[in-house]
Amino acid sequence: MNSNLIVKQQGHISTITLNRAAKGNALSTDMLTELEAIALGFADDEYTRAVIIRAEGANFSFGMDLDEMTNRERPSLLMLRREAELGARLMRALRDIHQPTICAIQGIATGGATCIASACDFRIAAENARMGYGEVKLGINLMWNALPLCVHLVGPARAKQLIMSGKLVAADALAQWGFVDEICPPEELDARALAWANDYAVLPPMAVQMIKRSINRFAGALDEAIMHADVDQWLLGVQSEDFTEAVSAFMQRRPGEFTGN
Repeated sequence: MNSNLIVKQQGHISTITLNRAAKGNALSTDMLTELEAIALGFADDEYTRAVIIRAEGANFSFGMDLDEMTNRERPSLLMLRREAELGARLMRALRDIHQPTICAIQGIATGGATCIASACDFRIAAENARMGYGEVKLGINLMWNALPLCVHLVGPARAKQLIMSGKLVAADALAQWGFVDEICPPEELDARALAWANDYAVLPPMAVQMIKRSINRFAGALDEAIMHADVDQWLLGVQSEDFTEAVSAFMQRRPGEFTGN
């Protein structure tokens, strides 16, 4: 197994750990592909009754690995579009895990990392946690079919604040908005996530998992029908001059100068 992802079993609880702390747990394509496979694998696992997603290091994750995005040879437009569907596949795989899922977040979580958290059933945040969606600062849309999940959690107005501004929002505000289910001191984060997992692991698994599936299907009945074009919006964004300028400004730690082109 890729050392950037570690899966451990503790009784009826499985824990997935992002283990790339030296890189801020930046999400590489390999990590996303393996996380999708792990999520799908729980469908054949009748022993696990709850799943925790956590991360090593000071921060949950800085989101997609920009070095990988900018330093690779670009494939054809056709293959670029197909590759860009990975995020949405991952979100479906995480959301469709039969067992209850708990995400434990410390420090910064942004972009794809916040998407992963939103695909879980519950989110426990350390007091120092800050979360957001930084895609807009790169001149691109929020993709991965993740926008509806944010709207379901916090409503349209606050979703606009999170997604359109690109700002990181503190855990206490996110708890008031309904994005975060509990806040705790950083040193208690793993214990609280485990406690939440235990609460569901001791219940009759078939009933818990059927209820979860029904709630998800009801809440997200129209999500995929509406969000089918988010990959195409992303393709438009990454071919813009503003995207090139945004990435350069980010790497050079300077304000960007955007023209709308």
